[in-house]
Amino acid sequence: MKKRVVASLMCVVLMMSLLIGCGQNSDSSDDAGKESPQTETASSSKASTGEILSTSPNGEVATPASELELTEEEKAQVREGNYTAAVALHYGGNDWSTSQVKGLTDTFAELGIKIVATTDANFSAEQQVSDIETIMAKKPDILVSLPTDATATADAYKKAAESGIKIVFMDNIAKGMKAGSDYVSCVSADNYGNGLIAADLIGEKLGGKGKVGVIYYEADYFVTNQRLEAFEAQMAEQYPDIEIVSKLGFTDENGCAEIADAMLTQNPNIEAIFAHWDIPAEGVLSALRAAGREDVYLSTIDLGNNIAKEIAEGNVLGVGAQLPYDQGVAEATLAAYALLGKETPPYVAVAAKRVEKSNILEGYTDVFHVEAPDWLKDAAK
Repeated sequence: MKKRVVASLMCVVLMMSLLIGCGQNSDSSDDAGKESPQTETASSSKASTGEILSTSPNGEVATPASELELTEEEKAQVREGNYTAAVALHYGGNDWSTSQVKGLTDTFAELGIKIVATTDANFSAEQQVSDIETIMAKKPDILVSLPTDATATADAYKKAAESGIKIVFMDNIAKGMKAGSDYVSCVSADNYGNGLIAADLIGEKLGGKGKVGVIYYEADYFVTNQRLEAFEAQMAEQYPDIEIVSKLGFTDENGCAEIADAMLTQNPNIEAIFAHWDIPAEGVLSALRAAGREDVYLSTIDLGNNIAKEIAEGNVLGVGAQLPYDQGVAEATLAAYALLGKETPPYVAVAAKRVEKSNILEGYTDVFHVEAPDWLKDAAK
């Protein structure tokens, strides 16, 4: 009798094992692809290995920037045109803008395209409209620009397009404009992928459990919206035991120290904070130091010089890094496509890159296309 019971139990166990095994191999299973919060998730793995997860503001699937190519004959043909270009930034002077303009400048120089103007709107839609009007007077063949406000600047971009200027957008698209007719294309980073990486850096460090805060850009801005959406979705889906206990918005990136201070005062049990990009993160770091809270970790998006040093020797876990130099190269290349009459994809993106202490020197080179400086090498020792 006892042998029959044992045999029966063994059969049941075997059947359950077979059923579980079949379920794991089925694409229709609700649990397919799910992993423990302590392990790398499927979505973060895709972002970390180059698969682009973002879509454009118009919902278009991204063409990888790595697929863009000009032959030597095509480059020579562009050089013969003696074309000119202008760059209208949303704001400049930071590491991201500087690196992107360098990518544009280097590629335009190779193509014999002269940059006749580079403007900085300092996050003012009114200033950017004025900048575009000034640029139009110079009659460039190409305009590369990131709209500060997709709605408020739309008419200015439409007038530029109607005048015959070929527009390549950075990150965001002016409202009501269509790829292929009103503008050439839009180039961006994989902002959704970068948001996933920022979430994983915190989730893994906390071992899937804890309390975190979010300091986000409080504006309807497509790029930052994607980052925040990805961060929150990853936390909810892959780290359900991590609670977002405070979420505070900012409109001025220079005021984030005060916001972080208020967050820490109201929630002293916070163990980590996500800041929307590197400059707000610097403000958060200032507040953490003033409060003596070196036990609070930080993740963000964008690899600026100051954040790179903090990754190497401080309590910044890492970043989901954009590759702004590569974005600039892609934008200039797409402009050349348009000048040549080549078909252009409506949306192009550069893959996200996870940068943390273990790969900070390599990551710095990938982002800025220069060797890591000595100060960073010393910090990384």
